[in-house]
Amino acid sequence: MTGDVSYTTEDIARLLQISKLTVYDLIKKGELPSYRVGKQMRVDPADLEAYKQKAKGVHVTENKVIMEQPLRTSSPTQGTGLKPIVITGQDLSLDILAKYLELNTDGIRPLRAYVGSLDSLISMYRGESDIVSTHLLDGDTGEYNLPYIKALLVGSSYIVVNLLSRNAGMYVQKGNPLSMKGWSDLSTQGLRIVNREKGAGARVLLDEQLRLHGIKASALVGYDFIQSNHLGVASKVASGAADVGIGVEKAASIVGNVDFIPLIEERYDLVMLKTETNQAWITSLLQILRSDAFRNELQSITGYDLTRTGEILMET
Repeated sequence: MTGDVSYTTEDIARLLQISKLTVYDLIKKGELPSYRVGKQMRVDPADLEAYKQKAKGVHVTENKVIMEQPLRTSSPTQGTGLKPIVITGQDLSLDILAKYLELNTDGIRPLRAYVGSLDSLISMYRGESDIVSTHLLDGDTGEYNLPYIKALLVGSSYIVVNLLSRNAGMYVQKGNPLSMKGWSDLSTQGLRIVNREKGAGARVLLDEQLRLHGIKASALVGYDFIQSNHLGVASKVASGAADVGIGVEKAASIVGNVDFIPLIEERYDLVMLKTETNQAWITSLLQILRSDAFRNELQSITGYDLTRTGEILMET
């Protein structure tokens, strides 16, 4: 195997048959050495093999095999005093936030985990993430995020801060040939839908609207036709593989050849656990969210409402 071969976190997850969050957790704990290429974390084959041997109780060093010895691995953050901070979510604003945190906060190294809202909160409960982004609608109250956060982080001390708001709704084929107007139109006979994975905010939004409008998911053609991000959903509608999908406005403008019907303004919030070690970078994050530089960079992106950006919505 040549020295220029490396694995992405997706490759590692597939090879080890574990979730990407588990991969990030191994990296965060220093059990799986990694380095960054652009926005991606990479792992060398030798380091992956060393981790696998450790899991088998084998220590590999300098081409020798020592049985039943603990393997000490190191990450680029060890020895430098940098603490890995895992930021979950898929929106572009989070990549920009990670950049600002790295440039303006001493002692940390932001890592990105591209997972959905509900899985993000679960990962925080398990101690696998540090900054969680979420956009989960509670259909009964019309409230975003807080009902889910309160239910999942029982007993934890945390802070919830608004990142931005954005329009969510339907992607439909160019010209809206089926004359889709609202959630009730999802009951249209023979309608083909493309969906998001379980735990994604868009999936929760769809499921809540189906429940509120008395539409059975089993009646939707393509309910199990899954894409892992907004761009994927919009692209399937644009290509004619589906008639409708649920997502955010920005993806429609990127994909093109697809129309967007705004139906709800969703609040996109950040959640952080309040601990003594986290307090310094939480303070820095709040300063970044409220800074002119950060807000001006987000303001240049279509579809973001920054009216409440940096506002503390709940603190326990």
